[in-house]
Amino acid sequence: MIRALTVENIAIIDRADLTLGEGFTALTGETGAGKSLLIDAITLALGGRAESELVREGAAKGTVTLVVDVRENSAAQSKCEELGIEIEDHELVVHREVSVEGRSVVRVNGKPVNVGTLRAIGAHLIDLHGQHDHQSLLNPERQIEFFDAWIGENATLLRQAVAEQYAVVQDLTRQLSSIRRGQRERAQRVDMLQFQIEEINGVGPQPGESHELENLLSRLQNAERLGQGVQVSLGWLADDEGSVSEQLGLVARELSGLRALDEGLNEATEPIIAAHIALEEAIRGLRLYAGQLEPDPEALESTASRIDALSRLKRKYGDTEEMILEYLTRAEAELAALTDQSLDEDTLVARIDAESKVLQRRAAELTKLRKASALIFQAEVEGHIRDLAMDKAVFRVSIHPVEVSECGGDAVTFDFSANPGEPARALNKVASGGELSRVMLAIKVASAGRAGVPSLVFDEVDTGLSGRAAAAVARKLEQLADHTQVLVISHLPQIAGRAQTHFLIEKSEQKGRVRTSIHELQASDRIEEIARMLAGDEVGESALANATELLGDRIAGRQVTPMLRVAR
Repeated sequence: MIRALTVENIAIIDRADLTLGEGFTALTGETGAGKSLLIDAITLALGGRAESELVREGAAKGTVTLVVDVRENSAAQSKCEELGIEIEDHELVVHREVSVEGRSVVRVNGKPVNVGTLRAIGAHLIDLHGQHDHQSLLNPERQIEFFDAWIGENATLLRQAVAEQYAVVQDLTRQLSSIRRGQRERAQRVDMLQFQIEEINGVGPQPGESHELENLLSRLQNAERLGQGVQVSLGWLADDEGSVSEQLGLVARELSGLRALDEGLNEATEPIIAAHIALEEAIRGLRLYAGQLEPDPEALESTASRIDALSRLKRKYGDTEEMILEYLTRAEAELAALTDQSLDEDTLVARIDAESKVLQRRAAELTKLRKASALIFQAEVEGHIRDLAMDKAVFRVSIHPVEVSECGGDAVTFDFSANPGEPARALNKVASGGELSRVMLAIKVASAGRAGVPSLVFDEVDTGLSGRAAAAVARKLEQLADHTQVLVISHLPQIAGRAQTHFLIEKSEQKGRVRTSIHELQASDRIEEIARMLAGDEVGESALANATELLGDRIAGRQVTPMLRVAR
């Protein structure tokens, strides 16, 4: 369960502290206030890709600290034990830093770890459901993942056993194919593979470096031109007499003084003041950039040579560094198989036959488990779907045999019908966006307490919903929160009103800079925020009354004195 989240210098967030408890928590705020940045921060803490653009302008680094209670999370505890991470006081503290240069530093309980380790642990901490994640239900290959996750540990263990056995059979099959090529062909292939492996290792390509090198080369080649252009631009903008900044500043100051004489001037004046602030930030950015520009012939030659070396590899082994490295992995595996003289063809054939029978048995066990679970799963999910304002909906699970792979010998598909009299058809063919969102929520609720992780984060699960459907989703989220911690970013008052705890995310301007703040709402402030969500810009008495009624017993017994005012 998430205990706390601290975010520093991420985009427009200067610093934000979020302390969470059990149950249902809602986060609301106007569009652009920074709600999605919290999702970005949580994604970073779970091992997501670190982008230097996330670092707040003027800061050297951005940081995210996530504190998670794992006392009832046996899966996370086991994974930490496997990875050598010590747990203290039942808590995991994940700390991640991202520098403006794009470097990432990760620590879990103070121990430095790589991003791969963080992802392995993060998979057991939080289930993050983004705005468009329900679209994954459109992919039949993902539907089997949701079904097996609902089944739980038994399916996980059997899938792991099948995957491991499948890998054994595939490896033996590749070895047999290599041996059957013949001795002469094998010797030729060994020489070729050795040469290719040495050539790739000699360059040592890194994923994604070509783009960075091309950009660096362009900067180095054009350092003088870039410097001159930036200096000329700075002169026009700030340094020359009568510069844009000077003139715009005079206008902004003059109009700011006039605003006190007539409030009607505010609307026309605010964009000018904002433009002046934005211009000053842009000027600071240009000065910082100009200070980093200087000719470097050695770096230019080194960068050009590196690009040429990578280009030679791309012509032979793949269009990207990732493809080259994939080829290297395949080449090394094939070379190892070709040079293994301990296995002959007859031995391999016998081993493949024996291991294939083991694979078939394990896949059959997994199929048996899936078929035994399918009716229960579809009944539970269908019941939850019908609770979500789709009273006549039908949900079915179809299991078909396919060639055995690492996932087993089954194709699992979800069939769905939202309307009475219409037969259930493939979910990816008939469901609308709002229906998909509710089906996904139904699956999450069905899985609560038997599969998944102890904290669920939903980013705008209410997309495409309103009225009765929104109220139904709110009730279902409240039900889900009985079993697991639920954190929801929402624009709907029906959902925010059901939450036990409510945080408001606001964007403001301080000292010429925009920043996002987060604070927990108490009774009267919560009424005002729900009223704003109901009424929009103008909050009247009726909106406040509706908000009070919507919140109901969540504010009962508390001192409530809502103010009538224009929403933020």
